Amino acid sequence: MSSLALPLDDPGDAAPLAERLRPRTLDEVIGQAQLLGPGKPLRTAFESGRLHSMILWGPPGVGKTTLARLMADAFDAQFIAISAVLGGVKDIREAVERAQVAQSRGRRTVVFVDEVHRFNKAQQDAFLPHVESGLFTFIGATTENPSFEVIAALLSRATVHVLQALSEDDLREVLARGRALLGAPALTDAAAQRLIGYADGDARRLLNTLETVARAAGKSIDAIDEAALEQALGEQLRRYDKGGEQFYDTISALHKAVRGSDPDAALYWFVRMVDGGVDPRYIARRLVRMASEDIGLADPRALRIALDASETFERLGSPEGELTLAQAVIFLAVAPKSNAVYTAYKAARAFVAKDGTRAVPLRLRNAPTRLMKDLGYGDGYRYAHDEAAGFAAGECYGPDGVELPRFYAPRASGLESRIADRLAELRRLDAAAGKTG
Repeated sequence: MSSLALPLDDPGDAAPLAERLRPRTLDEVIGQAQLLGPGKPLRTAFESGRLHSMILWGPPGVGKTTLARLMADAFDAQFIAISAVLGGVKDIREAVERAQVAQSRGRRTVVFVDEVHRFNKAQQDAFLPHVESGLFTFIGATTENPSFEVIAALLSRATVHVLQALSEDDLREVLARGRALLGAPALTDAAAQRLIGYADGDARRLLNTLETVARAAGKSIDAIDEAALEQALGEQLRRYDKGGEQFYDTISALHKAVRGSDPDAALYWFVRMVDGGVDPRYIARRLVRMASEDIGLADPRALRIALDASETFERLGSPEGELTLAQAVIFLAVAPKSNAVYTAYKAARAFVAKDGTRAVPLRLRNAPTRLMKDLGYGDGYRYAHDEAAGFAAGECYGPDGVELPRFYAPRASGLESRIADRLAELRRLDAAAGKTG
């Protein structure tokens, strides 16, 4: 048994495993290399001795509270924690008074506000004069986009640091540390993978779940397998493997159902993913992709609806925001389909890759200076708005000496059928003006 182990039947410390395993030094922190690696912002702040107010934005269980505590410890500052869920103006006032006492004794103070987005504007305003005067350093933690949830005046006085969900490797290290501290049975590879998938990047969820499973298993088994996980967790355990093959199969099924214009199947796969614990932001990104790849100009509203759904989810969070994603899923499924833009883009990329670099014709170049005009930049350019019907019939806009393929071929679907008619008319006018190709 590890020297850190606490026997499973020993009540010992009543604190949750996640609290007992909370890092006590910066080197014990797992993950967040983008902030804590050599030369990175928070590492530099720790090493330089320059304490600054900040907003720590990231999903649950990634170390926001831990970093705030370590920051206070590193600078021997008084640490005052306020929960925006439970606290109010009274707590802010008390924090100010304690900070004033500490300041009179030559000691700095860090005021940490968890879930800062829960404070209203007036409550957030209450911090401003004290942050500005330097009475204390303000550190806010939030799972919501601070651009929407934190007042501009407070944002302007704090640096926003974005924390990321822990990777699978990070969670494996957390799991190993948790097992060592608990003296828990080993986990089979399948059980460990299932537990890591269930944690979804959240170290606290992983450790709380491990503690529940380990205590349920006791000392009666040599290893915790998937059956033991399911017996201990029941309905809590997700049926979805967010990191494995099932993840990619399910997003593939959602994409194909949207492309195949089946709203019921698309909604089913969407709900399967949400129910399985996948980050809805990932789904939102894929919906934006589908709007361009499979609908495109057949219905340009699709892209705007996908973006609106994504932005609304960021504002509402889960579970309210998931309804907007469901709305986008259904709209994309029933919208007319065309991959003409996607096909044209790929064809243009392939052409440019093999054709090399061609000069921009002089007539198409901008001429903001006298020298450029003297060199012939812009000479011969026909301003389309001065032409009949706003179209310079017969003009060529590609490079000289090459006949460009027709990359874009609109389909007879939705708005693209009208775009096809428009292009056919413009090409007829070009041909009548003597343009070839």
